[in-house]
Amino acid sequence: MKLLKLIPDNTNIDFMRWRNIALILSLVLTVASLVLVGARGLTLGIDFVGGQVVRVNFAQPVDTEDLRAKIADLHVGDAGIQSFGNDRTYQIRLPKPDGPEAAASEVVTKVRSFIPQAYPGAVVSAGESVSGKVSEELATSGALAIALAMLGIAIYIWFRFEWQFGVGALATLFHDVCLIFGFFALFRNFQVDLNIVAAFLAVVGYSLNDTVVIYDRIRENLRKFRKMGIIPLINLSLNETLSRTIVTSLSIMLALAMLLIFGPDVITGLTLAILLGTFIGTYSSIYISAPILVWLGVKPDSFLRTHDTEEESAPGLTAET
Repeated sequence: MKLLKLIPDNTNIDFMRWRNIALILSLVLTVASLVLVGARGLTLGIDFVGGQVVRVNFAQPVDTEDLRAKIADLHVGDAGIQSFGNDRTYQIRLPKPDGPEAAASEVVTKVRSFIPQAYPGAVVSAGESVSGKVSEELATSGALAIALAMLGIAIYIWFRFEWQFGVGALATLFHDVCLIFGFFALFRNFQVDLNIVAAFLAVVGYSLNDTVVIYDRIRENLRKFRKMGIIPLINLSLNETLSRTIVTSLSIMLALAMLLIFGPDVITGLTLAILLGTFIGTYSSIYISAPILVWLGVKPDSFLRTHDTEEESAPGLTAET
């Protein structure tokens, strides 16, 4: 039986033809994402801001503004109301009140007793509480984990390949992380919590894996085709790894799409972040990590040792000697 091939063996796509357009698009999206994060901010979960969270399943559809107004009448602070895929399941996030921990428990108790009275048939799940000190430590640790992961990856690729490859990998990861942050700043109904930090680290790992595969093929071809131009060489390398890139990305995205459709609401943000990151990582490994080598001046003879260069220029003399 003949094996199915998504990408034919003789594929020859001119990826580098669109590198400048891709650069402009990526710069625009990256800047727009940073502006969105700065202007709109992120909907931080209880892990990072502290407070109490109560999830409610209502027996009938509920209007968000009506629910927010009734919670406000309880004088428990500025409550955040977030729906979970429908108008019957909501998460109510309450700010942490000043004072002892007992005050937080009183707030949750007040909300838990009020909602079934105002909305007959509503089922209130157990409340969660995180102190302000713990949330601050979690936020710092999460940001530090992402930053150190990106820095460590760049240093590894610098030593594994050359400094140009390290810069390319770091720029690629920065691009991917910025775009995902921009998505969560645009769609604020998705919270950024510890699950999203885990998603960021997964995306960083996937993007790095795809980038290293392409970089390894480029380095191999740099040694094999020393007289080929850098742009045709990168195109060749991308086409040679295209089948692996597409098959891997599609496999991951299909699995994540099933989780997004049929999985529980509690992992929706995590699944969506990894799905989006996989798509962005596939794009950036082709149109960020590879073209940046051209912009950094990499050429087929950039990494040749001195005696190799002499042999290339005077092979007859070397043979006689």
